Amino acid sequence: MPTLRVLLDECLDRRLRREFPGHLTKTVPEMRWNGLKNGVLLGRAEKAFDVFVTVDRNLAFQEQTSRFEIGTIVLHASSNRAEDLRHLVPRALKMMASARPGRVLHIS
Repeated sequence: MPTLRVLLDECLDRRLRREFPGHLTKTVPEMRWNGLKNGVLLGRAEKAFDVFVTVDRNLAFQEQTSRFEIGTIVLHASSNRAEDLRHLVPRALKMMASARPGRVLHIS
C-alpha cells in the first residue's frame, strides 16, 4: 500500500498516531486546527491529507462528506481512549486502501 497522508481528529488520543506506521500521520492539534467546525476542518484537510480518522459518528449526518476530496474512516468503540481504539487500527489500515474521496467507512 502506498504511503498515505492521515489526519487524526482532535477527539482521538494523539498516541494512536504511532499505530499508523508507514504513513504520514498528523493530528488536528498538530496542524493547529483545534475547534474548527467539521466543514471547515474537512475543507482544510482535503488539501493536505488523503484520509481523516475520527470517532465522530455524526459526521456524515452533519456534513455532506461527498463534497470533500478526502476519505473518512469512523472508528466505533466504547470510548475514544487509545486502549479502546487500538484493536480497530489493523482493520482501518486495511480499509485505508479503499478509502475514496467523499466516502465514509465505518469500523466497529
